[in-house]
Amino acid sequence: MNGASNPERMTIRRSGERLTRSPAGVSTAPIQVEPLLDGGQDGENTAMRTVLDPGTITNWHAHPRGQLLYVVSGTGRVQSDGGPIITVRQGDSVWFAPGERHWHGAAPDDTFSYISIQSVQDGRAVDWFEPVEMRP
Repeated sequence: MNGASNPERMTIRRSGERLTRSPAGVSTAPIQVEPLLDGGQDGENTAMRTVLDPGTITNWHAHPRGQLLYVVSGTGRVQSDGGPIITVRQGDSVWFAPGERHWHGAAPDDTFSYISIQSVQDGRAVDWFEPVEMRP
């Protein structure tokens, strides 16, 4: 986290003005990320719009206070550690409980765009782990 806080008053961010690429080591390919909220203090929310190219998936990860995903477009896949891979589509929402290891990614033949919201605890909103080993 960068220590930033949520804005203290109404703030408008125009679509695309803060678009970046994900850091290396968090997914099988670079991901487009657009920060919407930069919470850095405990209890504040971070939020982002994320776009994954077909077949791109995140590494295993967890959020200390949980995560809400809202699917904006495309077809995605989500999995909680030990659970089945589940397909999600536009309008679906997914809640991952605090500390629940999971991954999410784009279906092999479609892009996947979502908005995620996660809260900060102990100065972080996510803990990254190893890459996912997909089995046929």
